[in-house]
Amino acid sequence: MDSSEERRLAGLSPFELKDRLVALARHRSERTWLNAGRGNPNWLALEPRAAFFLLGEFALGCSREVSPGGDLGGLPRKRGLHRQLQAFLAGRDGQPGASLLSRGVAHACERHGLDADLLVAEWVDGVLGDHYPLPVRMLQHAHTLVRAHLVDELFGGDAEAGDLELFAVEGASAGMTYLFQSLVHARLLEPGDTIALGVPIFTPYLELPQLPEYRFRTVEIGQDEGSGWRYPAEALERLRDPQVKLFVAVNPSNPTAVAIDDATAARLAGILRDRPDLVVVTDDVYAAFVPGFRSLAHALPRQTVVLYSFSKFWGATGWRLGVLGLHARNALDERLAAQPAPVREAVAARYARIAPAPAGLKFIDRVVADSRGVGLNHTAGLSTPQQVQMALMALDASLDRAGERRQQVRAVVARRWEALHRGAGLPVPDGPLLTRYYATLDIPAIGGQRHGPAFARWLREQVEAIDFLVRLAEERGIVLLDGGGFHAPRMSVRVSLANLPDESYEPIGRAIAGLLDDYHQRWQASAG
Repeated sequence: MDSSEERRLAGLSPFELKDRLVALARHRSERTWLNAGRGNPNWLALEPRAAFFLLGEFALGCSREVSPGGDLGGLPRKRGLHRQLQAFLAGRDGQPGASLLSRGVAHACERHGLDADLLVAEWVDGVLGDHYPLPVRMLQHAHTLVRAHLVDELFGGDAEAGDLELFAVEGASAGMTYLFQSLVHARLLEPGDTIALGVPIFTPYLELPQLPEYRFRTVEIGQDEGSGWRYPAEALERLRDPQVKLFVAVNPSNPTAVAIDDATAARLAGILRDRPDLVVVTDDVYAAFVPGFRSLAHALPRQTVVLYSFSKFWGATGWRLGVLGLHARNALDERLAAQPAPVREAVAARYARIAPAPAGLKFIDRVVADSRGVGLNHTAGLSTPQQVQMALMALDASLDRAGERRQQVRAVVARRWEALHRGAGLPVPDGPLLTRYYATLDIPAIGGQRHGPAFARWLREQVEAIDFLVRLAEERGIVLLDGGGFHAPRMSVRVSLANLPDESYEPIGRAIAGLLDDYHQRWQASAG
């Protein structure tokens, strides 16, 4: 591929560019090729899936018992379902999923005071998928179980800070999309307003604000590569500008795979206290990979919108399981109530058909309605089988008090992290804030460390930004993502440590080091 074609492709999203690189890697020689550009994990949690399918078997049996005839099932009565489930599980002792169902009901009733029959009834009805989701935000018991999981996972058990109202959505990316449109409909953001993005960041969060319906001006709050991808104090101070209405962060970060440290979270909380009009959105999908993680929402929950997904840790990207959460006493609802009468009346007209007092409609309920164009509010909500699977995953996490699954998954990415750096001949970064889910490698910086600043300057100034990625795919059959597309340093690469077998990562590291040596030889030749 020549430099003009590289320049043409450089404007693509890293995820779209990846598809072009895959094509290049596939059309090289017959040697194997490796795609470490995908964030989809190659592990999955078995027990909550086994529980889901076993529950489906039970639910089908209950439906057959009340069949109206033929190949039709009926709707089981709620009362007595827990006793029926116990009898069903009694003959399946030791079968995958049985323990989670049995222990899960007992745990949910003990911790949350739930009615066992009503919990099992929600699961049976939900797994059969025979009703619209109701409530449309989230099924009642699923809401309780998932919120409890978030209190443990994001808030360190602080139930007051984690008193979230949740909307079940098709992954965190859907939640972000719904959130942006509702902020504009509510006149909490106006097209052309200024928002801040913590960069490097998940590429769609860079692209969404630029859509014609938003046209947001963006201020970048940059992580410092030299300090291990932490936010410098002076960068956070930019959030004091009253023109900045919103701050979006992925924490732990993607692509740099580092959680925000306590000192930075405290500094940000201080800024938020001084700026009660500033809203923070935190995407915490990688939380489970960092021991003792605390969400930004823990520091100042009323001004923070939480996005959380079950996709990565649970190996469930195809399930599309996520939630958008707002504190029960959040600042957005207060701002809605304080809007001038003409604004409230104009906005209320949008929701007049779904609420008798639309001006008082909570922001999270506006997000639900807007997700279905308001008029289809009664059909909103994540499908009930998805919500049941999410509830079972949340229960599984609550019952895993020793953190066995967390230790297993963290060990997987840690092995791959070490192998990648070993293959590349790099020191292995360590620290309690690392997820190790991705590695972001700054190719010119590595080149400068090995061959001096003149070589690094040549790479930055004379080589096309994606040339390293293109050659890595064409010549060595390795597909990575363009770090620059995440607003990481120019010519950096993102390596996913999630989606390939352990033994793939040392060769990927060697390929990166080998190609960098090729560039060094080319530079030496060009220099004389």
